[in-house]
Amino acid sequence: MPILNELSEPTDWVDPDGVPRPVVTYGFVTTDFDGIELDLHRHAKGQIILVQRGALSCEVEGGLWIVPPRSAIWIPGGALHTVKATGALEGYNAFVDPDVGQGLPEICCALSVTPLLRELLMRVANLPLFYEEGGANSRLVAVLLDEFAAAQVEDLHLPMPTDARLRRVVDLMMASPAERRPLDVWAKRAGMSERTLARLISRETGMSFGRWRQQLGVMLAVKWLAGGASIQQVAAGLGYESVPSFVTMFRKALGTSPGRYMAERHSGRL
Repeated sequence: MPILNELSEPTDWVDPDGVPRPVVTYGFVTTDFDGIELDLHRHAKGQIILVQRGALSCEVEGGLWIVPPRSAIWIPGGALHTVKATGALEGYNAFVDPDVGQGLPEICCALSVTPLLRELLMRVANLPLFYEEGGANSRLVAVLLDEFAAAQVEDLHLPMPTDARLRRVVDLMMASPAERRPLDVWAKRAGMSERTLARLISRETGMSFGRWRQQLGVMLAVKWLAGGASIQQVAAGLGYESVPSFVTMFRKALGTSPGRYMAERHSGRL
């Protein structure tokens, strides 16, 4: 991922695990990141990715998270994860040493970003990579960690199954979200009974088939809208016969219309 900091060129990468500081923060800006995916990897330090423009999808050991503008994702240290971008991307990465991150969540989650949290992250990202510890720098980092620990968790998470048969079905559904076929059709594709498929989905995701598919639609909608797609394009891409029916689903899930949701997100851009 392109890195911007005081001590490196934009295309350089300095392994944050090798930097002896409690928090290592990078800014990233790119206009051509769509479709590029970082394969499974892990860091010893926990990772916070804040998105300012564009969107990220992150799969982390049993779950898929979408990170639109003005949101962040927390990935605990040691967790295997992949990252894929949608659209031009702008934001910040903060890597947190486990010794100072006790107040942060123990599991992966999406976080809502306040203006104060965003400003603090900008300030820390402008410090030299090997910033001097103690005094003002350490106090700034401490306040940043406090704000992250207090951030509100967002419901932009989709449980992902581990059963190989079910994962094949899920991959087909994610590749063709406009195919709004009933459960029995997907069961036949997977070579199992409808009852078995329903039981597997409930056991592995904690959701019914219908609830899981709706949450998948919400996640993809947020991702596509953040990447620049129109509401009409998103509704068609998810297989809705009309835009109003898609808008109704979106409003029920997130409490606001797609247009207002994205307007509020972009109003907070730097």
